[in-house]
Amino acid sequence: MINNKYQALFQPITLPHSGLVLPNRAVMAPMTTYSGNSDGTTTDAEVAYYARRSKAAGTIMTACAFVIPQGKGFRGQIGVHSDAMIPSLKRIAEAIKKDGAKAILQIYHGGRMSPPEEVPNGRVLSASNIPATYGNAPIPHPMTEAEIEETIAAFGEATRRAIEAGFNGVEIHGANTYLLQQFFSPHANRREDKWGDSIEKRMAFPLAIVEAVTSAATKYAKAPFAVGYRLSPEEVEEPGITISDTLQLANALASTKLDYLHISTMSYAGGSLRNSDDTVPRALLIHNHVGHRIPVIGVGSIHNPEEVTTVLNTGIPLVALGRELLMEPDWLTKVKEGQEHDIRTTLSKQAQAELVIPDPMWQGLITRKGWLPVVD
Repeated sequence: MINNKYQALFQPITLPHSGLVLPNRAVMAPMTTYSGNSDGTTTDAEVAYYARRSKAAGTIMTACAFVIPQGKGFRGQIGVHSDAMIPSLKRIAEAIKKDGAKAILQIYHGGRMSPPEEVPNGRVLSASNIPATYGNAPIPHPMTEAEIEETIAAFGEATRRAIEAGFNGVEIHGANTYLLQQFFSPHANRREDKWGDSIEKRMAFPLAIVEAVTSAATKYAKAPFAVGYRLSPEEVEEPGITISDTLQLANALASTKLDYLHISTMSYAGGSLRNSDDTVPRALLIHNHVGHRIPVIGVGSIHNPEEVTTVLNTGIPLVALGRELLMEPDWLTKVKEGQEHDIRTTLSKQAQAELVIPDPMWQGLITRKGWLPVVD
């Protein structure tokens, strides 16, 4: 039986533009699986991974799917770049929805973070020819006007395919240093045309994509279909995105037909990356700025129902869990049944089969130091 202090977690919420009803306030964050086929289709192992987590949260977001071949970001990534992908995507949507969860497909373009070996002709694209800050990063080609328009249209077509595959929504990936963030970033975007220079022009590309996606949802969806946007609130580079920049972007996004903003942070409770004296959680700051107009999702190192409830009590209406649902696919079920003290908080090296995690993802989890508490 649910502990009374966790009742807020199980309250449904109706998203403002689509009218999609999410069954509770827990969201499974999008996490890279590296487990698709080379042609962008899914695998049995990846489908089983999602099926195992179909009760883990009320809403489940997939790993990001590339909308156009030039935007593929890593080996084993699923695609939503052609109609040939629809049957594959349908398998994922059905696996997620089988126990009543809502299925959200994250759609994406890697931009300058795409490895040359993963994109056609090795042609890595970005807003400008400024490489990423990691070692030996390729120098990207500044996108031409035609490439920009082609990419905007590709996000709209990806939305149509997500609808045909049976998803309940899409999340536009505008975070984690990928293409949309690159256009918004004064570090990555040094353009002097209508797609860059001032902050208003740096917002033009992400806002054009939001328009393409929401228009496609309106045109093709026969049932409530959500559209969200994930953003990273700050960059450490100079020049880089500041929280002041992000509040302006959030204000512009709140004026569109988006259903939510998903604030990508490693730790929800962490403050500014740029100013150690600014300790207000970034998601809370953004919620306080635009939360009366658009729902905000908080994420990052939120582990147990007590911490989820603490976030919900600030007024933030949705909380995303990532690593927690890798270690404990029955997280929500255990809270619902009053067994929250039985939630697993470590990753046993012996638990791959039980947790139904595909081999490529599993190898990354047990070898990546500090990301999960791995035990023998």
